[in-house]
Amino acid sequence: MHIDLTGHTALVTGSTSGIGRAIATALARAGAGVVVNGRDGKRTEEAAAAIREETGNPGVRGVAADVATQEGADAIVAAEPEVDILVNNTGVFGPMPVFEVPDAEWRRYFEVNVLSGVRMARAYVPRMVDKGWGRVIFISSDSAMLPPTEMVHYGITKTAQLAVSRGMAQSVAGTGVTINSVLAGPTLTEGVRQFIGELYGEDVPFEEAERRFMAEDRPTSLLRRLIRPEEIANLVVYVSSDHASATTGAALRSDGGLIPTLIP
Repeated sequence: MHIDLTGHTALVTGSTSGIGRAIATALARAGAGVVVNGRDGKRTEEAAAAIREETGNPGVRGVAADVATQEGADAIVAAEPEVDILVNNTGVFGPMPVFEVPDAEWRRYFEVNVLSGVRMARAYVPRMVDKGWGRVIFISSDSAMLPPTEMVHYGITKTAQLAVSRGMAQSVAGTGVTINSVLAGPTLTEGVRQFIGELYGEDVPFEEAERRFMAEDRPTSLLRRLIRPEEIANLVVYVSSDHASATTGAALRSDGGLIPTLIP
């Protein structure tokens, strides 16, 4: 299967590192013009430059703005008014006992993980509908189906993304615009590497910490290792293409078989 996204513009929020950067790189390799986004201007430009060099795609550029605020979302739309593929990847996570999470932290997680995507979709989806083609993908998580005990405040935001994406897909039925979620399983990003390191201590080699984490904390995984960001990106590129034109309103699993159900 050959995927050619030449002529399309893709915006990937939170794409200076981790899964977001892998997605931006994969979309650029497929020929799309790619807008890299992060909060820090210098880091955003450096990421865009690195992806341009790696992929040989001159259409990669950066826009620094905080999509967790309406002002940041407005700044991105002003800089890039036409986007065909929107990947809502921005997110935060971190462990905290559920009964110790203050109201402010619940609100922050909802603003960053849920409302950031709502803002961007609200801006771009009507334009996609007018053109008769568009792709919106929310990067959710296995935590949407299996709320982690140590991160309940994170898990509920991932569940909310599934409801938002499904509801939005229903609202644009028959328009040529598809809206889906991708449920990423435990993935080897810088943040997860740090999280696992803190969980087991610096004295434990990372390979051993990874094995123990998957065996003890994510025992239902059939992959039995952390997913690599590129593996998530591969699914996103497919869902962004014409090959996935009949896939909409779906929660697509790239979780290594971790969620022990037939259907999400």
